[in-house]
Amino acid sequence: QVQLVESGGGLVQTGGSLRLSCGASGRMFSMYAVGWFRQAPGKEREFVAAISWSGGNTYYSDSVKGRFTISSSKNTVYLQMNSLKPEDTAVYYCALSATSYSGSYYYTWQYNYWGQGTQVTVSS
Repeated sequence: QVQLVESGGGLVQTGGSLRLSCGASGRMFSMYAVGWFRQAPGKEREFVAAISWSGGNTYYSDSVKGRFTISSSKNTVYLQMNSLKPEDTAVYYCALSATSYSGSYYYTWQYNYWGQGTQVTVSS
């Protein structure tokens, strides 16, 4: 079993920055990618960014490209969020995929393990 723990959420003003962390532990035998998703009230969970476990490939949604950066170090994945907007307000979840897929990791069904989420609130 794999455990994922997010941290780093909080309240920030428009234009501000936050860095989210996702720590992974447990029986990590097959790991292919870690992704960040977010879910705002009344909306579906949506893809934000992902990184291959090797760190060689990164993927971003169009809405965050150029503002957010995903990176990894050992068993921790980071999401640096700059130029935050009110529409970035959501609960942010990290997820780990234990399955190899060709191409990107944009979909929730591609992930096997999920963290509990961390709230990000951007005030206008």
